[in-house]
Amino acid sequence: MGCLAVLLLATAVCCTGPALLSAAAGSRPAAGGGGPVDAAAAGIPERMLAAYLTGAAQPGNCPGMRWQILAGIARVESDHAAGHQIAANGDISPPITGPRLDGSGAGGNTTAITDTDGGAWDGDPQFERAVGPFQFLPETFRSYGKDGNSDGTISPHNADDAAASAAAYLCGNGRDLSDRQQLRPAIYTYNHSQAYVDDVLAGIDRYDVLGSKPATPTGNAGVVVEAALAQQGIPYSWGGGGPGGPSTGICCSPGGQDGRTVNGFDCSGLTQYAYAKAGINLPRTAAEQAGTGQRIPASAGYGALQLGDLIFYGYNPASDSTIHHVGIYLGDGQMINAPRPGKVVRIDPVTAMPDYAGGARLL
Repeated sequence: MGCLAVLLLATAVCCTGPALLSAAAGSRPAAGGGGPVDAAAAGIPERMLAAYLTGAAQPGNCPGMRWQILAGIARVESDHAAGHQIAANGDISPPITGPRLDGSGAGGNTTAITDTDGGAWDGDPQFERAVGPFQFLPETFRSYGKDGNSDGTISPHNADDAAASAAAYLCGNGRDLSDRQQLRPAIYTYNHSQAYVDDVLAGIDRYDVLGSKPATPTGNAGVVVEAALAQQGIPYSWGGGGPGGPSTGICCSPGGQDGRTVNGFDCSGLTQYAYAKAGINLPRTAAEQAGTGQRIPASAGYGALQLGDLIFYGYNPASDSTIHHVGIYLGDGQMINAPRPGKVVRIDPVTAMPDYAGGARLL
């Protein structure tokens, strides 16, 4: 049902974007201009967001350095220090350490890296482990470490120090990070994987659009959009939701979520609900919904979409049977959707997923 139309790997089901919205609420002025940043809307613990803002604003940073870049890296590296306590001074406990880099293959490492810090930061006197919310190797942190909170101590286990250090590292070689062609290789230096770069950029893109207000909707498009926006924060439930609203789903997603234990929406359950408010009955799955209304081909680009259109993602843009995700277009390059298990209904950039398959217009 919903996103069950195609059997997918766990990492690909209605996927993309950052972690669950944090309970920490509050807003802070954005580095480099723009309106205040809402930590809850960004899905980032408020204290970590403060570290990203401070790190991005350090004197001497390169053009284009901004909090969204730091958040994009830390989202992938540590999920914004999820599961750890962040003190008022930025110290993180317990310390975040990665797998032992002993070449054993555990944690994906195949090259042994012997200890360089005597175990001071990673607790391992024999082999290295990546440390802190930005997962620096101790040797790299010694080269780029910054005192982000000016307390006289530099530690990869302090959010402010780690963020300032990551900014310095990414700004290396005089880069201009406002240039996408320079931002990509900067991220690549962090992890030599183009899939990693794409994942980080998806997060950055989402953070870049946070705070921008979708167009004020009117008519049936307004009814659909407002109905969907009102569901923000509702959990994703595999097979859940429908015309009547959120509901428990079914078992089980490829990643193992038992929708029967979660009251919420999957991607097509959300679109069913929103369109029902305008008196339009949609089929249950994303692939079936692609067969409704006026089909907008992927080749027409995002610019062909209008407020309230369904927006699809599939492995083959020319084949509706491969469509695995659907959202509702909000204008300004944004959509409202239920991303995947473990996430909530939220606004994302339309570029948050790579396999755009066009849209459908029913309004």
